[in-house]
Amino acid sequence: MARRIDLIVVPVCAGLLLLWSGRTAAVGLDGGALSPCPVSPNCVSSRSGDSSHYVEPYPYDGLQAEARRRLIIAVESISRSLVVAATEDYIHAEFTSAVFGFVDDAEFLFDDSRKVIHVRSASRSGYYDFGVNRRRIETIRALFLAQKSSSTSEQN
Repeated sequence: MARRIDLIVVPVCAGLLLLWSGRTAAVGLDGGALSPCPVSPNCVSSRSGDSSHYVEPYPYDGLQAEARRRLIIAVESISRSLVVAATEDYIHAEFTSAVFGFVDDAEFLFDDSRKVIHVRSASRSGYYDFGVNRRRIETIRALFLAQKSSSTSEQN
């Protein structure tokens, strides 16, 4: 019986170590831009030159302050999210996984001259994220854009 437990526990622990390697993702602006993604697949960015990491920036029109307000509402509507920094043109949020408590960082940088919000989302640790960061960024995009649609229909 003890041998069977070893056959289960050892691979599970090894898998968890692979997921949680202790590597910390670079967070914050690098020369006024979002930091690039590492080579690992657990990061997406609208500034990435490679298709495996690339996501489209979020478009907006109107005032940057209004887009910022809508974006914060969208981010905060996701469970286990926390906005840890917010300036006029930059937002940093943390997302904590339900089971193991892994923390991912999402960053948003407003480019008001182009009317887009550049995005970056990366796992703080591990290598694979099984598409979690990409799905989260697309969920936030949908929530952000839905607010625009609902506010437009309210005005009509």
